[in-house]
Amino acid sequence: MPIPTGRIHRLWTLLVGAAAAALLAVLVAPAGAAARPAPPTESRPVYSYENAVRESVWVDTRLDGDGDGRTDRVAVDVVRPREPAAQGRKVPVIMDASPYYSCCGRGNESQLKTYDAQGDIVGMPLYYDNYFVPRGYAFVGVDLAGTNRSDGCVDVGGRSDVQSAKAVVDWLNGRAKGYTSRTGTARATADWTNGRTGMIGKSYDATIANAVAASGVEGLETIVPIGGISSWYDYYFQQGAPLYDSGPDWLSDYVESPDARARCAAVQQRLVDGAPRSGDLTPLWQQRDYVRDAAKVRASVFVVHGMQDLNVRAKHFGQWWDALAEHGVERKIWLSQTGHVDPFDYRRAEWVDTLHRWFDHELLGLRNGIDRAPMADIERTPDHWTTDPVWPPRPTRATALRPGGGAAPGVGTLGLRAGSGTERFTDDPSLGESDWAARADTPTPGKAGFISRPLAKDLRISGSSTVTVTATPTTSTAHLSAVLVDLGPATIRDYGAAGEGITTLSDRSCWGPSTTGDSSCYKNTRTDTADVGATVFSRGWADLGTYADPGRGRPLTPGRAHSLTISLAAADHVVPAGHRLALIVAGTDKDLIDPPSTRPTLTLDLSRTAARVPVVGGARAFAAATAGSRATAPSTPSTDPVRPLRPHHPVPGGE
Repeated sequence: MPIPTGRIHRLWTLLVGAAAAALLAVLVAPAGAAARPAPPTESRPVYSYENAVRESVWVDTRLDGDGDGRTDRVAVDVVRPREPAAQGRKVPVIMDASPYYSCCGRGNESQLKTYDAQGDIVGMPLYYDNYFVPRGYAFVGVDLAGTNRSDGCVDVGGRSDVQSAKAVVDWLNGRAKGYTSRTGTARATADWTNGRTGMIGKSYDATIANAVAASGVEGLETIVPIGGISSWYDYYFQQGAPLYDSGPDWLSDYVESPDARARCAAVQQRLVDGAPRSGDLTPLWQQRDYVRDAAKVRASVFVVHGMQDLNVRAKHFGQWWDALAEHGVERKIWLSQTGHVDPFDYRRAEWVDTLHRWFDHELLGLRNGIDRAPMADIERTPDHWTTDPVWPPRPTRATALRPGGGAAPGVGTLGLRAGSGTERFTDDPSLGESDWAARADTPTPGKAGFISRPLAKDLRISGSSTVTVTATPTTSTAHLSAVLVDLGPATIRDYGAAGEGITTLSDRSCWGPSTTGDSSCYKNTRTDTADVGATVFSRGWADLGTYADPGRGRPLTPGRAHSLTISLAAADHVVPAGHRLALIVAGTDKDLIDPPSTRPTLTLDLSRTAARVPVVGGARAFAAATAGSRATAPSTPSTDPVRPLRPHHPVPGGE
């Protein structure tokens, strides 16, 4: 079988890096040594952070996004060790390209960039520079076009955003022009780097990393997207159903610098015109779909995501991961039970160690074994993690689970055999997934629930599910929601609270040296948990009007059956023995999608409705888990599920 192009590129770059590491070991061996020492496996903090070079450069993007007749320059703030350049050695780069360095802040403490009187960087948000610069890396913080000290306009994941960061990778590799000032002609070159670049960031920053990787730019060796968007359409809509009541124009206006806001009205209008609230999949959205360009990815990808992230929802990592796997991209994944939270704030020591080893391997070529470590770390219960050599696990099979009628209206069965008959519910926008799950065993007019028998064995679900429904509406518009629920008592991270699964403490821990203007010490956190009677662990939504075309809605015919398939968010969840698995289908999911213009009643044809769920072990595992009888099915405990936290306006990662 031919080796995918992306994997060939990775093998070649790792061989080059390994050769460089071996050469370094030879060069530093003492004269007359009887035997060469083993090659290094870890970068050490041997360089001065206090005396590091701190400088600002403006890189030409070769675009004129703000239409002022000049190509836009983006501000690039650099912190790099001084000693390697003096020794004639070049260093790799860790880069975070963000729109948030001046408007909203980075990290759990909302840090902003700070500068000295000459305009050079003094305080760089986050710990990356403090920790990695002494270990022989440069850190580069890029202001996206239209933000902070950069020219241009914010186009929310479009060409300008992506080129803002891609141009910097080009500059680091000698392919783009850099300047010592925003408007001057004095050139700045990156002769201190070998061009090997890794991008990291959370949310919007992670999204830019995904996008730049999908451009296939040379020199980008790895990305670490934390809670990143993989398709901007799926941030604002899911199959026609609006997830928020605002669009990318609001976000662009929110993050832009004041002077950019004054000159970027034309870009704002293009965002309004190109992203109608109809939910149609327009060319604007197609341009911002990075999944379709996964074949171009040369970099390795270390995905990090909260499985209960309801800002950048878990569908994003699932579809990105599957596309990368299809094209043979080297990858690794961490999945937590948190919401939109950085791993530095829920598993700090382990995260910094893992990230250190990852960058050492991918950027320095050190043979430290991380490429042979388990592919996946999964948070199974709060602070309890398991690993898998591959993800999803190899025995995972898409398993058709079918709803059937029950003894009471709206409370049916879920199993392997095809059902028959119908179930009916009426859209109630005042209710959401937590309400449905809390009353899963009770007939209610606002949902149709289907519940398995109590499990005799644990049942693991790993990957992305779909639910195909055939529904007859009473009105010309209808939205559908489908959720998978673990019915049974559990203690989980409280992802619906303000900290989305963590509580920030007052004491601090330090991660590298500090200076007067840049501290490496950050507030510690602890796990914030909730005791629940049911856990919604996967969810998805759609406008039934997209039944014929997922990219374009149309009016429904009342009284006529329409079929469509809803994509559910990726998850990795174990339903324990004694619990039950539920599929709930309903209308508007309060706080997670906006309601339709009407309030329809929908009738489900159970013979033409089914879920395809990635069960570890497939249908046999489901049959074994639900075989026999375990006494009477327990009623759902009175403890409510976690209720989602919904921002009025979506800001991906703006603290």
